[in-house]
Amino acid sequence: MSSSPLPLGTDDAARLRNPVGGHVPVAGGLAKTGLPYAREMGAEAVQVFVANPRGWATPAGSPEQDEAFRAACAPAGLPVYVHAPYLINFGSHTEATVERSVESLRHSLRRGREIGALGVVVHTGSATGGRPRAEAMAQVGARLRPLLEELTHPEDPWLLLEPTAGQGASLCALAEDLGPYFDALDRHPKLGVCLDTCHAFAAGHDMAAPGGVKLLLDELVEVTGEGRLKLIHANDSKDVVGAHKDRHANIGAGHIGTEPFEDLFRHPATAGVPLVVETPGGKEGHAADVARLKELRAP
Repeated sequence: MSSSPLPLGTDDAARLRNPVGGHVPVAGGLAKTGLPYAREMGAEAVQVFVANPRGWATPAGSPEQDEAFRAACAPAGLPVYVHAPYLINFGSHTEATVERSVESLRHSLRRGREIGALGVVVHTGSATGGRPRAEAMAQVGARLRPLLEELTHPEDPWLLLEPTAGQGASLCALAEDLGPYFDALDRHPKLGVCLDTCHAFAAGHDMAAPGGVKLLLDELVEVTGEGRLKLIHANDSKDVVGAHKDRHANIGAGHIGTEPFEDLFRHPATAGVPLVVETPGGKEGHAADVARLKELRAP
């Protein structure tokens, strides 16, 4: 297949400030499947899985597909991100789960480097088995810090923490929860944040209220420090604020609405930060949401 660069689009200044794209399927090959999907949705940034998101397998990948993927993305300045499998939980009370989490995330970080990804997104997990939160956080530090310390190569991706919607015994849902999480990991220089708008809304940040987006982003910067926000999952919410339910809606079709997404583009903390959609509707739904976000982004 052709590995020609993806188009940059006409509004390069806005694109450079906030590339807009989405999660793309790669079954059949990163380049063979992922690149056509990205083109058809008008993506300026992409997120992929490099393993089954609901399993523990750690596939080696295809060097040919990796090279074709990088050859298309790099010349176009297309930011690439990897989403680690959902099963990863460094707060688990089950040692087998923690060990598998270590190997799964190490695999995602390695594959991220091989395909030129800027960051690897991992959910922040929960304290299972009724164990105390402090005990679970101590385990997060002990088992996740060594993986961060392995990120010594200039091309290694950032590790991006994605807070959850606050369901169950979540270790990190609100912006304030990122403080203890960052402290447990010694605020490592390769540690960043992926903000999921649906998760934040479900956790209790009322982004739909006047000034809600500014309050959230101001708090995130205060807690983590400047420059730690590296990626935004732009998803509307099917449920009301504080519902603790992770159910994504298309942009403007949920309880967050369109205006808060426009506010995201205007905040200083989002300068240079890509937005990717993980919304319903398949390719058509993704393309419509990407187009809508580009409209909201326009100066």
